[in-house]
Amino acid sequence: MKNKTMMITISYFAMALLCIAPSDAQTQGVGFGYRGKNGPNQWGHLNPHFTKCAVGKLQSPIDIQKRQIFYNRKLESLHRDYFITNATLVDHVCNVAMVFAEGAGDVIIENKNYTLVQMHWHTPSEHHLHGVQYAAELHMVHQAKDGSFAVVASLFKIGAEEPFLSQMKGRLVKLKEERSKGNQTAQVEVGKIDTRHIERKTRKFYRYVGSLTTPPCSENVIWTILGKVRSMSKEQVELLKSPLDTSFKNNARPCQPLNGRRVEMFHELVDAKETGNKKKKPAIRRRNPIKN
Repeated sequence: MKNKTMMITISYFAMALLCIAPSDAQTQGVGFGYRGKNGPNQWGHLNPHFTKCAVGKLQSPIDIQKRQIFYNRKLESLHRDYFITNATLVDHVCNVAMVFAEGAGDVIIENKNYTLVQMHWHTPSEHHLHGVQYAAELHMVHQAKDGSFAVVASLFKIGAEEPFLSQMKGRLVKLKEERSKGNQTAQVEVGKIDTRHIERKTRKFYRYVGSLTTPPCSENVIWTILGKVRSMSKEQVELLKSPLDTSFKNNARPCQPLNGRRVEMFHELVDAKETGNKKKKPAIRRRNPIKN
């Protein structure tokens, strides 16, 4: 009986991680939600593994306020190096995600390589910028060999269509259809996908140490919030919500206390003005992409 209870607890923990970490486990019974008795205010009490959600001091998301921002001239420009790779669109119950095969590429932060494993969307945005909550937020989840996470986030306002989501429209519709059939682990093969379009030049970003924004709310996650707010159409926002159950359509955790943390800012234009030079891109430790 003791072993059975332990296995249930481990499975429950693994399923919760699906909302940010890649896994082949089933997604039924995620066990938390965004309203009511299993909403964000209760996450820390739903499972012993979720305690950080209630007592952690480095929690995410946050509201990035001007008075809390520190311009750090030592920060390096964000350099991402992505490759063409296979991808699968997945309904992770708590969000819609795109999971990448091995060899998707890397981001280097503080001389450490983090490999792109998946990306997913929150509607509305989880992070606020100067008190403003946006229509959506994209999280590009990277993981180092030691298991640590680095997430690069983009905020979206309502406006022109987002090109990548425009390409994915048919597959998102198919994912909704699969989910409507009662398939709790609905997924749609995307095939080869070019993620290099995401390597757009980033002149400004915010950096801080936080946590996963879903249970178990594990901390010491390096967050990079891109300063440029992009746009997607209202229809695209609704399309991202469409495969999700009602309790997960608005899947944004409320902002958490900063607790004395400092949000650092990189701004290429400020640095160029002060020094007359642009910073060099850090040399990324390349690995040969795996051919599928």
